Order: sequence, then C-alpha cells, then structure tokens
Amino acid sequence: GMRKRGWGRIVNIASVHGLVGSVGKAAYVAAKHGVIGLTKVVGLETATSNITCNAICPGWVLTPLVQKQIDQRISQGIDPYQAQHDLLAEKQPSLEFVTPPQLGELVLFLCSEAGSQVRGAAWNVDGGWLAQ
Repeated sequence: GMRKRGWGRIVNIASVHGLVGSVGKAAYVAAKHGVIGLTKVVGLETATSNITCNAICPGWVLTPLVQKQIDQRISQGIDPYQAQHDLLAEKQPSLEFVTPPQLGELVLFLCSEAGSQVRGAAWNVDGGWLAQ
C-alpha cells in the first residue's frame, strides 16, 4: 500500500454540495460533506508522510444526472438551450459547465510534487458558485 511504499496521493471527488447546501438535496449534501470530512481527517493522519489526501468539489458538470435535470425542464416546454442556461444561471455565474479535462488537470497538480504540501483541502471548481 501507500504507507509501505512511503508515497501516495488520494484525490476524492466530492462536490460543491460538500461545501454548501441546496434545497431538496439533503442526502446528497450530507454524503458530500462526509467525503470532505474524511478528506480532512486523512490529510491530518498522513501529514508527516509523503501521502496526501485532498478533495475536488466540482460545480455543474454535464453528467447524466445533470442532463436529467435539463431534460425535465425541456419536458415542460422550455427550449433546450434555455433549459441549460437557466440551470447554470441558478448557481454557476460562469454560465459554463465544468469539464472533466479541467478536473483532470487539477488531479494532475495534486498528484505532482508541486501539490505535495496540499493536504486535507477541498478545492472548488465551480464557475464562481461559491464566490456568491
């Protein structure tokens, strides 16, 4: 394992909902807050080693779960472009989805030597969601 090798990187994928709440998402928000709590504890427990643990907290990424929310709006007669725009406008000021490659680049940084002193952090990648 990582301890035996004396090196490791743990990157948990949480959500912006691990840092804030949203109406109607109690179970999801609770679970993602738990991921961040676990990340912090492991970050502390491995602080004197070459093992790091951090979390990434994306805002809206165009996943099947998010597409379902857009499709619900479309089924109510809203234009597809407008449905996507309205969903983003509710929370994400950039009005753009976070992309998997953007998240991957952050993972690469956290796994690099440059990220070796980042421990127990929750990095939001959210198009400005938490800046509000």
